[in-house]
Amino acid sequence: MRVIGPLFQPMPEIPTAIKDAEKIGFDAVYSAEINNDPFFPLLIAAEHSKKIELMTSIAVAFARNPMTLANLAHDLNQYSQGRFVLGIGSQIKPHITRSLSMPWSKPAARIRAFIQAMQAIWHCWYTGEPLNFDAE
Repeated sequence: MRVIGPLFQPMPEIPTAIKDAEKIGFDAVYSAEINNDPFFPLLIAAEHSKKIELMTSIAVAFARNPMTLANLAHDLNQYSQGRFVLGIGSQIKPHITRSLSMPWSKPAARIRAFIQAMQAIWHCWYTGEPLNFDAE
């Protein structure tokens, strides 16, 4: 069994919180896109921990583009030495259309293409092959 907990503390408290979570045996912590960007707390946590897994739960995919998110996830994974897990989601229609002023359309197909685009980007970076991805 794995023990996973939230990382919702104010930013100045994250170094102490992550050290405590690691010391008492948490396997992972997660940061969600609720009131803040979910990535910055995990960057701070990566700097102040050694083995605990760091996760987003969730990062809103449709508020970003695949290249930006692929780059951000890659950098955080590299900085944390492979301890980052990217959790993305579509969010609900009112949040996307009202809060983010983004179009709403077929979330399942769109998230599938988003993930495939990120995988194609990483493939390009790791193999040196030209980026080759096409979707609606």
